[in-house]
Amino acid sequence: MLSLATWHTVARRAAVDDGILTRNPCRAGSVRAPKLDRRKIKPWTRDRVVAVRGGLPSQYATAVDVGAGCGLRQGEIFGLAVDEVDFVGGVVHVVRQVKLVGPQMVFAPPKGGKLRDVPLPDVVSDELAAYITRRPPIDVTLPWKTPDGPPVTAKLLFYSRERKALNRNYFNMYLWKPALITAGVIPEREPGERFEPSREHGMHALRHYYASVLLDSGENVKALAEYLGHSDPGFTLRTYTHLMPNSQDRARRAIDAAFGAPGADAGPGEADALT
Repeated sequence: MLSLATWHTVARRAAVDDGILTRNPCRAGSVRAPKLDRRKIKPWTRDRVVAVRGGLPSQYATAVDVGAGCGLRQGEIFGLAVDEVDFVGGVVHVVRQVKLVGPQMVFAPPKGGKLRDVPLPDVVSDELAAYITRRPPIDVTLPWKTPDGPPVTAKLLFYSRERKALNRNYFNMYLWKPALITAGVIPEREPGERFEPSREHGMHALRHYYASVLLDSGENVKALAEYLGHSDPGFTLRTYTHLMPNSQDRARRAIDAAFGAPGADAGPGEADALT
């Protein structure tokens, strides 16, 4: 008996022979099977996130909370204004990023122009509220999208000691990498030498941590793609599929959640119901 795949091959060839199809579309030179990305993201642990946060100057530590707790990109964190944080509704409105066009910083829409709302966890909300009390937001004006674009003003949460928007090149070199050294992520550099390459440990690692936590808790890929600002949930799935709990893990957690953690006191009759 022929397999289903073989029947499909025979049917396509017959359609070409009978003139129904002029050519077999599956033999087109432009058709290529998708390549698998064999580079698997290894997300940071909570301890590493906390250690890197502790290595940053206090005025920038809360940026880690926004990255790891809301999944924003670096430029979106730098472009976040206080009026886009809905403390009452528990939502962050992601509408802007700080972007470099050559040496010039500009405001621009988020990557792909995809505006989105992201859940604001209580722990991040509390940190932001305390941070704002210590370091009030300031008005920062930058051109929109291009260096000669119209000026746009936003009351930014995070800004430099010169009271300007944060430049990612300066931040990464003089603040982020020293924090990585303090946390033991990369080694101390020798005098006159460059920092060890650490692309996988850039601020984007906070987004990977965020994704890993949500997937581990059972969040679905479509929702995660929305929170991360991915236009294609398939991209999110390909990127993080190896982090998703397997069905046995989910089954164990579902039952544990339903009946309580091991050792928890069972209500009347509950212990007998489990046997």
